[in-house]
Amino acid sequence: MEAYSMDLRRRVLVACDAGERTKDVAARFDVSSSWVRRLKQRRREWGTIEPLPRNSGRKPLLTPAHRVRLRALVDEQPDATLAELRERLGVSVDVSTICRALQALGLTLKKSPCTPASRIEPTSGRPAGDGTSSSLG
Repeated sequence: MEAYSMDLRRRVLVACDAGERTKDVAARFDVSSSWVRRLKQRRREWGTIEPLPRNSGRKPLLTPAHRVRLRALVDEQPDATLAELRERLGVSVDVSTICRALQALGLTLKKSPCTPASRIEPTSGRPAGDGTSSSLG
């Protein structure tokens, strides 16, 4: 939602200064009564009627330099955990922040196997054999 124009703000205040009630001014200019009250208060207390600057949200905790370093850390050791990457990066952020940064960089989670693959049996969990099931019992 955009801020109301300076022209509208001036016209509202001219109407208020002329003695019109806040409720009537709000109805005439199709704005809320609370906005008219805040506008008058802003002029009285701050001496300005300009809109406040938009808040673009929380500033990112990881700077572009951190992201470059994070990519380098992943290149060095692709199977490092998020906690290990955070520790090596030297920034006190949550591991979910590291995860989101990796996703933004297009780096996926790579898991290294804990143990070597079995040569005797497949580890997929599917039954071996001709595909028919037999029950022992």
